[in-house]
Amino acid sequence: MLTSFIPGFLLGLTLIVAIGAQNAFVLRQGLRREHVFWVCLTCGMCDALLIAAGVAGFGALAQAVPWFETVMRYGGAAFLIAYGARSALGAWRGGGTLEAAEQAPASLGRTLMVVLALTFLNPHVYLDTLVLLGSISAQYDNRLAFGSGAVLASLTFFFMLGYGARLLQPLFAKPFSWRILDALIALTMWAIAVSLLYV
Repeated sequence: MLTSFIPGFLLGLTLIVAIGAQNAFVLRQGLRREHVFWVCLTCGMCDALLIAAGVAGFGALAQAVPWFETVMRYGGAAFLIAYGARSALGAWRGGGTLEAAEQAPASLGRTLMVVLALTFLNPHVYLDTLVLLGSISAQYDNRLAFGSGAVLASLTFFFMLGYGARLLQPLFAKPFSWRILDALIALTMWAIAVSLLYV
């Protein structure tokens, strides 16, 4: 079980830590201490729903069409190599920062509507969860454990980001911190891609 759970957790965590509108919003809510629990929980549950759909759908498809698994394995590896290259380029060039902008307090309902919009209107979330995680899960005997690892990674990251925002803000206001993070993301992506190619 751990041989499937740990890769799922690591890949899920690697995909989610990239700078994006959703993470910036969670950070901002954490800095303002507004609806932090519900924002983090909603983000995590949205990811859980999409990850479950990806794992279930691609698992069934891989069994029905045997060659599809091979195609998706190489396709997933190619995507990871490209994604890692983008992160490596960001680490080389630098210049990335993440600042929590001030905004007027909002109701819980309005805040959660923003979270849902940032999640489901982002095309990358479907690529990461339905396509990438779904296709890679087909490589593991225990797809449920792989998916559970990815879901736990999502929940862990969002709650750490939301509640740890006040501690992280000074650190990630510095471009050098993002260069280190991007470099780690690139190395992790490439390592997973290699494991897919030599499975």
